[in-house]
Formats: sequence, structure tokens, C-alpha cells
Amino acid sequence: MIAVLGAGSWGTALATALARNSEEEILVWGREDQVLAEISTQHTNEQYLPGVTLPNNIRGCAGLPDLVASSHDLLLAIPSKAFVEVLQQLQPLLTPQHRIVWATKGLEPQAGRFLDQVLVEMLGKQQVYAVLSGPSFAGEVARNLPTAVTIATQDQTFLNDLCKYFHSETFRVYTSTDITGVQVGGVIKNILAVAAGLSDGLGFGANARAALITRGIAEMVRFGTAAGAESSTLLGLAGVGDVILTCTDDQSRNRRFGLALARGQDIKGAEANIGQVVEAAHNTEEVCKLAAYHQIELPISEQVLKILTGVVTPEQAVSNLLSRKPAIE
Repeated sequence: MIAVLGAGSWGTALATALARNSEEEILVWGREDQVLAEISTQHTNEQYLPGVTLPNNIRGCAGLPDLVASSHDLLLAIPSKAFVEVLQQLQPLLTPQHRIVWATKGLEPQAGRFLDQVLVEMLGKQQVYAVLSGPSFAGEVARNLPTAVTIATQDQTFLNDLCKYFHSETFRVYTSTDITGVQVGGVIKNILAVAAGLSDGLGFGANARAALITRGIAEMVRFGTAAGAESSTLLGLAGVGDVILTCTDDQSRNRRFGLALARGQDIKGAEANIGQVVEAAHNTEEVCKLAAYHQIELPISEQVLKILTGVVTPEQAVSNLLSRKPAIE
């Protein structure tokens, strides 16, 4: 049995995909008791997935020990800034039989480590784990619209079980062993989505958006290969696929964040209006630090960071990008 940690839009949507594919009860844990109660009694989560009716076999669970004790596998769908804290809560509850998969798209705050590095350090090399990522808006998954994702792990048995949990006519699973590559795509695409929102919000048009996405993909591949990712992963669903999705559709909270900044809204106000965590607001600095460590240039990411830290305005950032010297593609 698999349980979900995270009762926001993404966690609830993934629980819905799991519940549709199983006759077993899918438990969902979160921090907001009223949300968990609503999931259990009304089969809705109006705060995070308005207008969606959830399967009857999803139940909110306020007690983390009870959830862990009744589950063999755990799916973490939480913001990256909460990843360490949740692992700390899980650590004394886990047995050697527990396996963990996360659908978090981000890095460890401040330290900038990939989440698999954090997990191994905290739980040990013996811990079986996987990562799920790809072009997938929570609302569309919850409404049972066609979706394809990538799941990466080094453990074939766990991979087979995850495919059984998730794979269906409307939720297609592709498999990988490139854990770093799948994580890189999920991190970089958020930053590029902010940049795309900024460009569109400033009225720069489709040409600029296409150029930004294309050069952003080049940044992602440059960054990913330096970190040890496979280029084929970055050109697949978890990389290019997720970039296209989040840069071009206003369901993306990171894109909406960029649009809001272009309208002159401040960072705290923009994130507050979105009502959920905007991962790029918390991960851009870490990405740029890693790029500096690997001695690679990420011009788009660097300009997004300068906007977030108040060094330049959105207009100045675009001007800085356009004024760069001609280069070989």
C-alpha cells in the first residue's frame, strides 16, 4: 500500500491518480486538519483543487505515525523547503521495508543539494527511493486528463511496483535510472517559467518567448550535464517536456509569478496571491551557486536571480540578456 504526504494540489492530485488505479484506501497526510477532514468526509479539496470530486477511497490522515505504520511505500508531494523537516519526522517511524518516492521539484534550501543527496544522508544508503517528475499540472491530473511522467530509481522492484500504482490509460509512466537528470529538469523549468512569465507580462511577444525557452533548455542541459545528468533525460518529459508546459500555460504558478512581477507586484505579494509555494522563488539562488561551482554560465537564471534580489528590474534584465555578445549556438 502507498500513502501520500502532502495534501496540497499536487499531493491530492497524485492521490487521486493512485485511488483511481486501486481498490485500496489511499491515505493522505497534511498539516491542515480542516483540509484532511474535507477530503475524508466531502471528497473534495476546495482550497487546492476547486471543483474536483475526489474518489471515495481517499482518506485524510492527521496522524503521521498511523499513516506510516499502515503503509509500505510513501509518496512525498511537499515543497522543497519542507523536505528535510518531513524526513526528520519520518526517520524514527521508518522500517527497513519502507520505500520512498518524491514528487517534489526543487533543491534543499541554502545548501542547494539535490533531494536524493539529502535523503541518503539522513536515512542511509540502504534506503530505497525514487523520484517522479514530468509535465503535469495537478488540476489536469485530478480531472483525469491524459498525462505522462517519468519515474527514476535504481531499484527495479520498486520501479515495477510504482508503475503498477500509477500507470493507467490516462496516466502514463516512463521509466529511468537517471535520478539526477529527472531532478534537474524539475528544478530548472521553474526558473525558466518565471522568465517566460516576465517576458510575456512585459509584452515582448511570441518570438521572445520561443527564444527564451530554447536558450533556457540549453542552460538546463549545460547545468544538468555538469551535475552528472544524462542529456537524453533532459531532452525528455522530465526536462524539455516540463519546460514547455510551465513556460507556456498560466496554470503554472511560477509563470504566474513572473507575470505578476512584470506588472510591478512585489515578490511577497505575488506569492501570497498565488496562494501556494513558488519553487523558483526559493531555488534560483541555489541553482546559480551550483552553476558557479561548476564554472558554467546560466544567463537567464542569473537575471531571474537579480530580479528576485532587487538588483535589476524586469525591463533591465531583458535588456541585459539582449545586449549579450553574439555567440555560436
